Amino acid sequence: MFQTFDVTTRPDQGPPRLAALRQELTREGLDGFLVPRADAHQGEYVAAGDERLAWLTGFTGSAGFCAALMDVAGVFIDGRYRTQVKQQIAEVFTPVHWPEVQLSDWLREQLPAGGRIGYDPWLHATSQMRALTTALAPHGISFVQCDNLVDRVWPDQPAPPMQPVTAHPLAYAGVPAEEKIATLAAELRSAGQQAAVITLPDSIMWLLNIRGSDIAHNPVAHGFAILHHDARVDLFMAAQKLADVTGHLGGCVQIHPPAAFLAAVAELAQIDNAAIAGDLSSLPQIVADQLGDSLAPAGDPCMLPKARKCAAEIDGSAAAHLRDGAALVETLAWLDAQPPGSVTEIDVVKHLEAERRKDPNLRDISFDTISGTGPNGAIIHYRVSEDSNAPLEDGQLLVLDSGGQYLDGTTDITRTLAIGTPPKDAQQAYTRVLQGMIAMSQLRWPKGLAGRDIEAVGRVPLWQAGQDFNHGLGHGVGAFLSVHEGPQRLSRAGTVPLEAGMILSNEPGYYREGAFGIRIENLLVVQPATMLASGDADREMLHWRTLTYAPLDRRLIVAEMLTKTERDWLNAYHAAVAAKIGPNVTRPAQRWLSAVTAPL
Repeated sequence: MFQTFDVTTRPDQGPPRLAALRQELTREGLDGFLVPRADAHQGEYVAAGDERLAWLTGFTGSAGFCAALMDVAGVFIDGRYRTQVKQQIAEVFTPVHWPEVQLSDWLREQLPAGGRIGYDPWLHATSQMRALTTALAPHGISFVQCDNLVDRVWPDQPAPPMQPVTAHPLAYAGVPAEEKIATLAAELRSAGQQAAVITLPDSIMWLLNIRGSDIAHNPVAHGFAILHHDARVDLFMAAQKLADVTGHLGGCVQIHPPAAFLAAVAELAQIDNAAIAGDLSSLPQIVADQLGDSLAPAGDPCMLPKARKCAAEIDGSAAAHLRDGAALVETLAWLDAQPPGSVTEIDVVKHLEAERRKDPNLRDISFDTISGTGPNGAIIHYRVSEDSNAPLEDGQLLVLDSGGQYLDGTTDITRTLAIGTPPKDAQQAYTRVLQGMIAMSQLRWPKGLAGRDIEAVGRVPLWQAGQDFNHGLGHGVGAFLSVHEGPQRLSRAGTVPLEAGMILSNEPGYYREGAFGIRIENLLVVQPATMLASGDADREMLHWRTLTYAPLDRRLIVAEMLTKTERDWLNAYHAAVAAKIGPNVTRPAQRWLSAVTAPL
């Protein structure tokens, strides 16, 4: 299987590991050390050897960090992980609600003037360290670069991954790598910039039309790149990874060992009056130090072009979603035939992966499937293990959040399912979540708005009942790349205007700790809106095209709560699900699908 169910960390491992780290603090004369969930490439996902936060604290969430001081160790987590962290860390660690509590404010309260905090300059972005230094220097608290103290005390730390890189076919990529390089090089020249330093793995994969497998469930390879204004690319990646793609990369890409990267950056800084573009939010501090005054703050040049999917990428994603939807329908039909209490969370995960594996284009799942029933469903990013595996009992809900990495697209879909007879309050909450999902799916909005400007639309039905959820409404999704892709977001932090071709999730939810969780998720692509029949529109508008097709559980819907418009949308969506998915599933699944997509 792509997914395992072993327990990767235990709370009792934390205290001795923290004690060992504190011995290193004493040896270095430091008052604390920062442990982020990050690697030198500053992507969201990390390889096993970079899971320092999980190894030290036991917390396995995909975002967060620890500030380990001599007498307190704060684990900073956002709203997605506040239930999960309680179960994973020992009492020697203190959960800190972030971003409500900022690290600079917390350190100021914990440390006196003269406090010295160590950090690994490869693992912290330039913008982060600049902000911390500015906030704490007036209070006499300083940051000290050092080697990684966690690495010193991690005896069996996994080695860096060295998986082979493959070429991503033009039929799926849509645009040749040479054309992408030439276009971005022209933009550098227009901006008066000599080069751009790129550290994000998915950006390098997109730019060069290659894919890797250095990180579980993400088709990326670790490396660094320098894009020059004359359309040359220096790629810093282990040669053994690139044996199969040297011909594909072509003459404009020069391969170098990763150890040569910093020296190459320093050479750029020596060019007279050179401006070297770097994204301060992803550029490691050590790289910024090498660039010095030549660093020109700019976004990653690949970020927006990668987010604006071309026609081939959109068509591929749409096709992948239909095949993925068929795999899910087969699983849901099977699950519905099982008596309550007869299957477990892991059984569902295994069955769904087996259905996805029937597709020859599948390369991996896009993340560990979230299969949480009862109280486990209220853990937003729950990971089922052999220890936590629970049976699906009558009266419970199951949150099933999953996806696949196909050659032609990346999928991410969530359905919440009733096991037996659901409780009335859960039905009401589910219906509100559904109403929010429908409202966003139907939305038209003026071009130029960002995610933060429209995401409240998906929350209003919950707000009217005094309810909400502690995660964004949606995230960007790649094309056979990362399932979480920036810069587009449907959240209060989403400041980048939405543009045609961007793929995002639409996933409102509701979570009642200790009882149940609810989430519904479809992927949508931004498109220019069609002209209204009235012809009265006075500005350019955008709207969504739905990519995800799978039934929504009508047993959880309180029909009387829906407006006619909402009911019409649901019936039309279910008719489309039956038409698009029905021909691609087995006869038993067809019969089941026909019943569950009947008009409400």
